Amino acid sequence: MNSAIQSISCLLASLSLAASALAQTNVQTQPPGPLPAAELLENNPAHDARIAWWREAKFGMFIHWGLYSTLAGEWQGKEIPGNAEWIMAKAKIPMPEYENLAGEFNPVKFDAEEWVRLAKDAGMKYVVFVAKHHDGFAMYDSKADDFNIVSRTPWKRDPAKELAEACARHQIKFCVYYSHNLDWHEPNATASRDKGPGSDCDFGKYMHDKALPQLRELLTGYGPLGLVWFDMAGGMTREQSQPFADLVRSLQPDCLINSRVSKGFVKCDYLTKGDHSIPTQHSLGDWETPDTMNETWGCQKFDKNWKSPDQVVFNLVDVVSKGGNYLLNVGPTAEGVIPAPCPEYLRAVGSWLKANGEAVYGCGQSPFGGEMGAESPTEKDPKTGKPVFIAAKDWRCTAKPGRLYLHLFKWPAPSFELAGVNGKVRKAYLLDDANRTPIEVRQTGDNVSLSLPEKSPDSIATVVCLEVDEADRP
Repeated sequence: MNSAIQSISCLLASLSLAASALAQTNVQTQPPGPLPAAELLENNPAHDARIAWWREAKFGMFIHWGLYSTLAGEWQGKEIPGNAEWIMAKAKIPMPEYENLAGEFNPVKFDAEEWVRLAKDAGMKYVVFVAKHHDGFAMYDSKADDFNIVSRTPWKRDPAKELAEACARHQIKFCVYYSHNLDWHEPNATASRDKGPGSDCDFGKYMHDKALPQLRELLTGYGPLGLVWFDMAGGMTREQSQPFADLVRSLQPDCLINSRVSKGFVKCDYLTKGDHSIPTQHSLGDWETPDTMNETWGCQKFDKNWKSPDQVVFNLVDVVSKGGNYLLNVGPTAEGVIPAPCPEYLRAVGSWLKANGEAVYGCGQSPFGGEMGAESPTEKDPKTGKPVFIAAKDWRCTAKPGRLYLHLFKWPAPSFELAGVNGKVRKAYLLDDANRTPIEVRQTGDNVSLSLPEKSPDSIATVVCLEVDEADRP
C-alpha cells in the first residue's frame, strides 16, 4: 500500500509540475500589452544625460522633402487635398509611375548651408531631416536599397550628408526621420498586413532586408545623430519594434528615440504628441509637438495658409510653458528652395528669440496654469460629454530656478496683476532691456502687481522677467 501511495503521489506531483510549466509557457507566449504611460519614458541617469541638450534646445526644424515635392499636391492636373507627402496613396498613383518621378527630381537650387543657416537664424537648435518617408524613397545614398536619391535621380547627390556637415559647422544637432513601418515601395512592409515568413507580406523580411540595414546606414554614416524620429508604428508588435530601438542604443547610445518607434511597447526618450497638437494645459514628462509652417508637411503649392511670426512665437512659448519642445516643419520645393514666406517669417521669429531667448531655451513649465484658459461652465463636447476647454492667449509663463518669465501677448497696461507667486519678487524688468531698468513691483503675500509702460515695446510679445527668492516669502 505504501508503494501504491508513493506512486500516486509521484504521479500527482508530475502532473502538477507539467501544469505549472504549461501555464508558464502560455503566459510567456501571450503578447504583452502596451506599457503604462508612466513607464514608457526612460528614467535613469543615462537618459538624463543624453536628453539634456534637447531639454535646453526647445525649438527645432523639421524638413519634409522627397519625390512628392515634385508633384506639390497635384496629380494629372488635379489638386489632391491633404498632406502632400501622402499624394502617392491619396491619388492612387501606380508605383511604376511614381518611380518615374525620380528621373525628374533635380534640385539644382539646393544649398545645405542656406537651409541650416536659416534654421540657426530662426533660433532653432536642431534639424530633423526626412531620410525616408512612407513612399520608401531614401533621401540619402543608401547601399541597402537602390530606390534612393543618388541611384535614381540625375542629381546624384546626398543631401543628408551635406546637411549633416552644415549642421556640424553651425553647432546645430542633425537628426533624421525614418519611416520604419510604412514603405509603399516594399510589398513586405506595413506590420498590420504581416502574414509571416515566406508569405506575400513578410514584415520580418522587410525589416531585415531594408529597414534595419538603412537605419544602420544612417547611424554609422552621418556623424552623431541627435535623435531618430520614427513614425506610424500602428500594427507593430513589441518584437517588431524593439530591434529598431536596440539598434539605435547599440550604435549611438546618446541618440534619442521618440515614442513613435512603437505603439506603447518600447521605452523611449520622449513623447511625440499628435501632429499639430498642443495640449490645453501642462503635460508631464519630456514631450514635443510637431507642427508645420502651413497645413501640410511636404511641399503643397495650393496651401498658402502660412503661420505668421506672431503665431509661431505664440505656439513656441505656449508649448514651452506647458513643458514641451516645438518642432516646426518646412516643405522645400523640388528645386531645393524653402518657399516664401518661410525664410522671412522664420528670421522674424529668430529676431524675437535673439532678444528673448533666455525665456525659452532651457525653460520649464509655468508654475501657474490659469493663464492657459479654463473649462466652460456650460458648453460640453458632443463626442465626450466633457466640458469644452476655452483657451486664453493673453499671456504665458516660462520658468527657471529663481526666475519667472511673463510673455505678454496682449498688453495689460498700466499694470499687470499676478496671483500665486511662490516667493518674494526681488526685481522685475523687461527682458530685452539691456540696462535691466527696474519695473515697480507691489507685492502682498503671493499677489504681485507690476507697473508697466503705456505701450508694449515689442509688437510680437514683451517678456517681463521676475527674479524671485523662493525661500523668502513676504
